[in-house]
Amino acid sequence: MAEPIMMPKLGFDMAEGTLISWTIEVGQTINKGDIIAEIETDKATIEIETAVSGTVLQLIGEPGDIVAVGSPIGYVGEPGEAPPAGGAAGAAPAAKAESESAAAAAPVPVAAPAAQAAPAASGSDDGFIKASPIARRLADEKGIDLKQLTGSGPGGRITKKDVLDFEPGEAPAAPVATPAPTPAAAPSTPAIPAAATRPSMPTFSEIPEGPDVEIIELSRIRARIGQRLVESKQFVPHFYVTTEIDMAAALELRAQLNESIAEKADKISVNDLIVKAVALTLRKYPNLNSHYYGDKIVRHKRINIGIAVALDDGLVNVTAYDADKTSLGTMATNNRDMITRARGGKVKPDELEGSTFTVSNLGPHDVDHFIAIINPPEAGILAVGSAKKVPVVLDDGTLGVGVRMKATISVDHRVSDGAEAAEFMQNLKQLLENPMRLLI
Repeated sequence: MAEPIMMPKLGFDMAEGTLISWTIEVGQTINKGDIIAEIETDKATIEIETAVSGTVLQLIGEPGDIVAVGSPIGYVGEPGEAPPAGGAAGAAPAAKAESESAAAAAPVPVAAPAAQAAPAASGSDDGFIKASPIARRLADEKGIDLKQLTGSGPGGRITKKDVLDFEPGEAPAAPVATPAPTPAAAPSTPAIPAAATRPSMPTFSEIPEGPDVEIIELSRIRARIGQRLVESKQFVPHFYVTTEIDMAAALELRAQLNESIAEKADKISVNDLIVKAVALTLRKYPNLNSHYYGDKIVRHKRINIGIAVALDDGLVNVTAYDADKTSLGTMATNNRDMITRARGGKVKPDELEGSTFTVSNLGPHDVDHFIAIINPPEAGILAVGSAKKVPVVLDDGTLGVGVRMKATISVDHRVSDGAEAAEFMQNLKQLLENPMRLLI
């Protein structure tokens, strides 16, 4: 009997994903644990495994489709067996999930409210208009009612091409607005000078298209990053504490350790030293190893450090679990492996979850100093600049050359205060300036 291949839940807050590509085909024999597809979530591009074995009878969905968690994306069974009747219906919930989540995932409007609410004459069942997010966005920008379009995609779904090819006829008459009653006269107030009013942001339709501009569709990852960071800056009361760290001893220790490591993949990076030092410091300041949930603070006993990794279309955080207990050599190997796979779109789902504090290091990019935005519900994030040779005043009062690195902690003021953050940074500074303690 045919068994469904279900869209797995790749993270506690995941509701859907975008199908990037299939790595299997109909007629192929697959086994439990085989990679079957690449899915883009709002965090990363992830390879997904099958939980069933058999011959692939049917694949549901095309690259670019939004797939809801828990919906069937294919069927397996015995060779020559027919997929269950109506099996392709699994694509309908996926299409519906796409438009329901588009507004939350993208910071720009995806469709006019009337187009979402009205029944469609094309590509619709139960009154829902099937259309890709790009098609909805273009229709909104061009003022096209999706009800007027005939979808050419699977199941009558409206595509970007359908919108671009549409030649609207006479525009429907605009509804006549009922004049609002004239309000009672209010006491006069001083007029706000025109210069003091904030200009409205231009809409996409106001930007001229042509050879001088390139239109780039917003990826799910970039849209989600924008949404989360706006929420963080709006609702999390950030404050910042910066210190300068003498990194000469840490860099010397790193060089000595790496001399004895033959494999390049196992060599220790400066970021590994920083992650280890942060984890050990959090042992002394567990309040900063917390998550804030409105009326509760959850203080974590495990110290899992999120490491920010830059991608072509955004960034992700991979997680160094139990970083305070993991040896420096093992951590270096694990971190390099996770970061490499994250950049190659092959990160594992559990490597994107569970961080209790984050480190963002722009040192390799020749950055002196920056501040980072907290990743809610975490209580803090450390921003790290480059370790550089700079003029310094030596203990005897003479000038010399030293290696200094600036680091800034961003803290949620609802969880901690300036004094605790300053003590945290001093302890971190002492660890990195006396790095042999990182090996204990």
